[in-house]
Amino acid sequence: MPHPARGHGAGRAARREGGGEAMADIRFERVRKVYAGNVVALEEFSLVIPSPTLVVLVGPSGCGKTTLLRLLAGLERPTSGEIYLGSERIDTVDPRHRDVAMVFQSYALYPHMTVRENLSFGLKIRKIPRATIVKKVDEVSKSIEIGDLLDRRPGELSGGQRQRVALGRAIVREPRVFLFDEPLSNLDARLRDDMRYLIKRLYQRLRTTTVYVTHDQVEAMTIGETLVVLKDGRIHQVGSPPECYSFPANAFVASFLGSPPMNLLDGRFLPDERAVVLANGIRIGLTAALCERLSLGGVSDLTLGVRPEEITLGAKTDDSPPLALQGKIVATETLGHDVLAHVDLGGREVIVRKRSQRPVESGGAVSLSFPEASIHVFVGSDRRRFAWPEGRTGAGGVRAVVDSSRADSEPPARQDSGGSSGV
Repeated sequence: MPHPARGHGAGRAARREGGGEAMADIRFERVRKVYAGNVVALEEFSLVIPSPTLVVLVGPSGCGKTTLLRLLAGLERPTSGEIYLGSERIDTVDPRHRDVAMVFQSYALYPHMTVRENLSFGLKIRKIPRATIVKKVDEVSKSIEIGDLLDRRPGELSGGQRQRVALGRAIVREPRVFLFDEPLSNLDARLRDDMRYLIKRLYQRLRTTTVYVTHDQVEAMTIGETLVVLKDGRIHQVGSPPECYSFPANAFVASFLGSPPMNLLDGRFLPDERAVVLANGIRIGLTAALCERLSLGGVSDLTLGVRPEEITLGAKTDDSPPLALQGKIVATETLGHDVLAHVDLGGREVIVRKRSQRPVESGGAVSLSFPEASIHVFVGSDRRRFAWPEGRTGAGGVRAVVDSSRADSEPPARQDSGGSSGV
């Protein structure tokens, strides 16, 4: 049972506990969106988001994440397919009747109104009694710490304060769904940290389904309960942040999540020599156990992936033990407690992340090693994950459906007991 909300959310909590429609799931069923010029933003997109869940849609620019949000809000109509909120089909419903609240990147505040008037405007339109409006505005303004700003206008506020007002305007409506469209993009780093924490804390208190869009993978990892990783209008993985980071479904997800990204090395497996030969001719010796797994899987061409933090730097040696490489440091970046070392491997550069207790100098020859458990193997034309490990986490009930007719051209969503399924 969801955590009971407090204060202005008590009525919504009571409706949910009674099994009302406030607990409605979101369902996209084979949604396609094509813009003028035959620009395909979404291709046969299907997704189920149970309530309450904080889902982050994350991916590069042009992947379709903002289009999804606009379709949910009613600002766009799908070319084909259906969208449901609970049992109600909403893709044909007027936006004002969908009971969703959207927070925009650009704040979208009324400049001629005070903060108090911005917060209360939507309630006045809905003809909520004045006494109720005053109470709700007071409660919400205190919960997001803008109580001393109620008589100011947006032009007199900082960017962080304006974003809090935009957030408060959405909260005061008590919608069934919150939609966030890259709300922190215009803020500086410190304010983004503060707002990430505020949004997460509000979700934990209100327990209202939230769909959050961002291209920032750090933002996605810190805010989301479940990630939906998108590219070119299609789902590449659905899972919890730790799952998507530790067990990426394909090389795209592996390289997109993580800062710095996973090192990816293309090569060919030579079972008789117990080695992988990279595209630049460098050989990586493999352990017997890893060779056996690759041989049983019939692997030939592959991509090896290793996270920067999994690589150990050492002095250059003459021997070549399994899972070790020789290289030269060409550049370093100091991040305070960590150092990023860029190491050249015969024309192919990899990044190593290490603690900064000892100085790392450019130009030095080094040995790179990494444990077998840290290696990710991707195969096929779509560079999908070679094998799924046991003991993985689930996706919190969020389910993706990928069209099996495209199995050769896109990575399949995997099937597991955690609720993330591909067909």
